[in-house]
Amino acid sequence: MPATMSHQHRRFLVVEEVVGSTIVNFWLNAGIAWFAFHRATTVPLWGASSIAVDTLVTAFVLPVLTALVATFIVGRQVARGKLVPIPADEIGTSRWLRWRGWQRGVLLGIASVILVATPLVIVLTLAGPAELSRMHFIWFKGSFAAGLGALVTPLLGWWALADASRAAHARSG
Repeated sequence: MPATMSHQHRRFLVVEEVVGSTIVNFWLNAGIAWFAFHRATTVPLWGASSIAVDTLVTAFVLPVLTALVATFIVGRQVARGKLVPIPADEIGTSRWLRWRGWQRGVLLGIASVILVATPLVIVLTLAGPAELSRMHFIWFKGSFAAGLGALVTPLLGWWALADASRAAHARSG
């Protein structure tokens, strides 16, 4: 990210990418947890339908889906003039910017599994409960997704903005 960022880009990253994603990811994932486990009284730490498996899957899927959604939404916002492109000389030439959005999402998903979810599952295995009540699991899943979303979404949103900005500059000249 450039050292100097426009007010609109800072607002985009903070309000839409951090605050917005935190709220959306919390409620969306709490809803998914309720739907998946609404008949269970407890959710075990280990097993096919468990806290550990759900946490690892969420850590991978959330960045992938976020990359796809961010690429689409940010591209539309830039194309419609609702979000100004990054100036051409500030986009940069990072190797990351040569990748497609879904590829960045997959790589960030793998990193999230390794760096966030696996250590969390290890801590839960060593020090946590063997199971959670359905309601505690719903809150856990929503909170985990909200925190992970707050970490990965600004980065994925910025990359989507860089992609959309490059495309806008190519169209205009």
